[in-house]
Amino acid sequence: MADTNWAGNYTYRAEIVHHPSTVDELAALVASRPKLRLIGSRHTFSSISDAAEQVSLDLMPVDISVDASAQTVTVRGQVSYGELAARLQRDGMALANLASLPHISVAGAVATATHGSGDRSGNLATAVAGVELLTSSGELWRFSRSDADFGGIVVSLGALGAVTAVTLDVELDYQVRQRVFEGLPWEALLTNFDGVTGAGDSVSVFALWDEPTVNVWVKSRVGNEPEAVRDELFGARPARTDRHVIDGHDPDNCTPQLGVAGPWAERLPHFRMGFTPSSGEEIQSEYLVQRRHAVDAIDALRAIGVGLRPLLHVSEIRTVAADEMWLSPQYGTDTVGIHFTWRRDQEAVERALVDVEAALAPFEPRPHWGKLFLADAATLAARYPRLGDFAALAARLDSRGAFANDWIARHVLPGSGTD
Repeated sequence: MADTNWAGNYTYRAEIVHHPSTVDELAALVASRPKLRLIGSRHTFSSISDAAEQVSLDLMPVDISVDASAQTVTVRGQVSYGELAARLQRDGMALANLASLPHISVAGAVATATHGSGDRSGNLATAVAGVELLTSSGELWRFSRSDADFGGIVVSLGALGAVTAVTLDVELDYQVRQRVFEGLPWEALLTNFDGVTGAGDSVSVFALWDEPTVNVWVKSRVGNEPEAVRDELFGARPARTDRHVIDGHDPDNCTPQLGVAGPWAERLPHFRMGFTPSSGEEIQSEYLVQRRHAVDAIDALRAIGVGLRPLLHVSEIRTVAADEMWLSPQYGTDTVGIHFTWRRDQEAVERALVDVEAALAPFEPRPHWGKLFLADAATLAARYPRLGDFAALAARLDSRGAFANDWIARHVLPGSGTD
């Protein structure tokens, strides 16, 4: 029954994958199995979802319920952001932000603190107003922002139970323009870092570390566009044709650019829902550093850039606002995310990550939980001040360690029940 993750760089060792079709079936399943993990869109690059028995919610009813008066939407089942966005647009509603890919599942993205970009935008978990969680005892719990443990519930890495529903904040529909600015020198980026990242509501810098210039993707809500960046960005000029984030790839896979206004869901992601996102043949890593360390961290990576280039499709630099989620890389601090889209060569990428993590070590980076990294639990413990509280929460909600696995023990909770 083994299957691979989205990128094909990791093969799960599951002997069986369960497909319950109701919450009652799911409750009976999790209460009776010694170990299991949930899988969603499988857009992870490690063994985070691995177990001898896995559970997919793909047969659960895809239920999307919009409450316009409360300005929330509740999603059940294995709903992707693309599916959710289509429903919200029909109802004249919107999410405040989206990640680069609309293909990922809502529950999985929230649980790993996946994020979009924006100086004032938190990760996707900050939009969560409520969570319905099925624990390993078969009990169904409901949590909201008023609960004391809510900061530990939302970004849970799947270690607390099976998320059966997520309620998100929504707002009225809006439109976005997207422009790509080409040829920004590194010096101009680093000297004007706040100006570049503040040039739109969502800004991404795409780079190869050993090249002299970078490209900047600027996404702005219509009516909220700085006049000064319509025709140039600190010397960088707007692209004349649509671009892909990776040079040489077909831009048809990407969302429309050239400043043409369009629906939020068709501009905030980099990639269209109906196409293969990014490269496909890839591995991804990302490290979040405190915003005050951004320029120094970037300089540290540029110093090793020549060595990274043979393995790299592209890097992306973006900002994410602070939050209060215990295991969020943005806990208590505004951050800058430094992302790597690697060529699919597992051993070579792991060797490169030794150098990347050493270069970033002075800045105490927090890795993106859903992507590939090396740092162990002992290293990361000092970077998450609420980790002890999360461990206590996991012991209370999953006392028998049914949802723990080797990855959780290695990177988050040493000594937790492993497979």
